[in-house]
Formats: sequence, structure tokens, C-alpha cells
Amino acid sequence: MNIGHGLDHMFLLIFAAGVSVIAIDFGQKSWEDLMPYGVGAFALFGLGSIPAGRLGDLWGRRRMMIVFFVGIGFSALLVALTQSAWQMAAALTLLGAFASIYHPVGLPLLVQKSPNPGFAIGVNGLAGNLGVALAAMLTGFLIKWIGWRAAFAVPAFISIGCGVWFSLVCPIETEAPAKRKGGAKVVLSPAMLARVLVVMTVTAATGSIAFNFTTNGNGQMMAERFKGVIDDPAVLGTLLALIYAVASLAQVIVGRLVDRYPVKPIFLCIVLMQIPVLLLAAYAQGWWLFAALFGVMIFIFASVPFVDVVIVRYVDDRVRSRVAGMRLAISMSISSIAVWLLGPAVKDLGFGILFIGMGGLALATVAVVSLLPGESVEANKPVRA
Repeated sequence: MNIGHGLDHMFLLIFAAGVSVIAIDFGQKSWEDLMPYGVGAFALFGLGSIPAGRLGDLWGRRRMMIVFFVGIGFSALLVALTQSAWQMAAALTLLGAFASIYHPVGLPLLVQKSPNPGFAIGVNGLAGNLGVALAAMLTGFLIKWIGWRAAFAVPAFISIGCGVWFSLVCPIETEAPAKRKGGAKVVLSPAMLARVLVVMTVTAATGSIAFNFTTNGNGQMMAERFKGVIDDPAVLGTLLALIYAVASLAQVIVGRLVDRYPVKPIFLCIVLMQIPVLLLAAYAQGWWLFAALFGVMIFIFASVPFVDVVIVRYVDDRVRSRVAGMRLAISMSISSIAVWLLGPAVKDLGFGILFIGMGGLALATVAVVSLLPGESVEANKPVRA
């Protein structure tokens, strides 16, 4: 399951990591002009979550995960075979549809029997962000040694192999999740639950926008601001992978904390800390940018487990995939605009204004999170297996 999360995020970012080279191959004037063609992948990544979540609850999560591994692998092979920008847009959209399966299906499967779901989500988030790091590093080296098509094809075969492996080692489900007995960890009134779902959806959207802007744009930002210092794309990719790998450890720490303490104050502190480091990154150059991006990604990655922890705590497992699918469809569809706007926004405004805007978005997120109900410490004590 953790490998699957890593592959999910890696496949979604291969295009962003190699867009400069692909743009040249397809006769585009610049990477900014090609970047909007990747929006379909992120739109389907969100919209596909609704049917994926429904099928996960009613048909079975194990079956859907097999579809995920094999489907995302074959769609990546199609991307590797494309010959034009519009062909790539279509193939990436198909890849996004299969990528949409993981979060509403995989995460509920991961935590459905976990005594400490926060820690499980934290480790799983670490694996996902290592996939982000791998996309930056592996794509850079495969492009340098073989070409951009190999950057899609090599992980595709790995994913298909994982699908076969998963089908052999994951126990067969005796009944679909919707037919089991269940219940939420913390029971709220309908009005309070509705407020939690609104907070969860809005913060998921703002968090996804920040995540998509940074993970899709950091590579090009480093190439621009390291010009004359480091120009080798493989070295820059390795530096970016180092940022992602180290910053990902924040999710494990956050996972431990939310198993023991209320979610609200932890998340408020994390989002508040995003603001100064985003403003610093807006103006930094060279190695100062490297340091600033470390801070940015630590606090953006640290905020990722929040929504999944809220779902586990307040939503019955029998409908968890459907609830996750609906919130993902809304938040990811909104945040897919970030991918579409990234190239034009950078072209017209520059990375500095973009990062200042994300600082304002973080401030708005703080206001929304303040609406989350408080919790007792007792409700957050870890369960001993």
C-alpha cells in the first residue's frame, strides 16, 4: 500500500519534472506553453475519486487497488508513446483517472484495522512524498541517460509488477466494506459533522493548490534561480529530491502527534508556519532558495495527513471511501486549476508573486481551520494493540 502511494504521486509529477525536454520534442516554444496540457490528469485525479470511492465501498477495496496498479501502469506506457501535445493530454488524462483510485480506496484500506491510524497515515504520507522525490530525481536521470519516454515507461512496468504482487499477497475480502459493521471513532451531531466536512473540504482544496503549485513548479523555479550556479538538470533534480525526502519525515512526526493530541492546534501551527517560509522563498535565489524550499515543503507536507486523520476520526468505515471520494473530487478539481495556471502565471507574474499568493492562501486556511470543533485529549490517546 505504501509503494502504491509513492507510485501514485510519482506518476502525476513525471510530466512536470520533464516538461522542458518534452516541450522541445513537441515543438513548443517554452515549457510554460506545454504545462496546461497536463491539467486533465489532475482534473480526473479529483473527479474520478467519486466513482472510485463508491466502487471501493460497494465492490471491494482490494479489487480496486489491483485496477489502480495495472491501469496506471498501462496508461503511463501510452504517455510514453505519444507524438504530440494533444495526444499527451489525452494519455495523461487517462493516467489521472487511474491515479484517482488510490486516495479514496487505498487510505481506508490502510487504516481499517490500524490501532494507531495517525501514525499509519503519517508513514503512508512519507511514502507518497518519497514518490514525489523519486519523480524529480529518477526523471532527471532517465531523461539524461535514455530520454523522456523512458521516464514514463520504466515506472509503468514497475507498477504493473506491483499489481501482480499485490493480488498475490493481499487477502481476499470476504465482504465489501459497505456490508460490515462499523462506526466513527468520535460521534458528532449532524450539524457539527456538516461543519467538519466543510472545513475538511475547504482545507483539502487550499492544501492541494499549494501542493500542486510547489511540486509542479519547484523544478522550474530551481532551474531559473540556480542559473549560473548549477545548470545540470540531473543535479537539480537530485537536490529537489533531497528536499522532498527530508521534508516527508514531517508527516511521520505529525502522524504520531495526532494520535496523542487534538488535531486543531497542531494543524493551525503547521499552516501558520507556512506563511513566513513562502514569503522567504518568493525572493530567495540560489542556495538561499534551496533553504527556503526546505522550509516550504516541510510545512506543506506536514499538513497533508490532516484531512485523512479527520476522515478516520469522524467518518464510519462503511462509507469512508465514498466520503473521501467526494471531498477529493471537490478539492482536487479546484486544485487542478493550479496546474493549468502554473505556466501562464509564471510567464506573466513570475514565481515571486505566485509564492506570495500562496502565503495569502495559507492565511485563509488558518481562518477556516479555526472553525473545527475542539477535542478532548482522551479522544486522542493511541490504542494499544
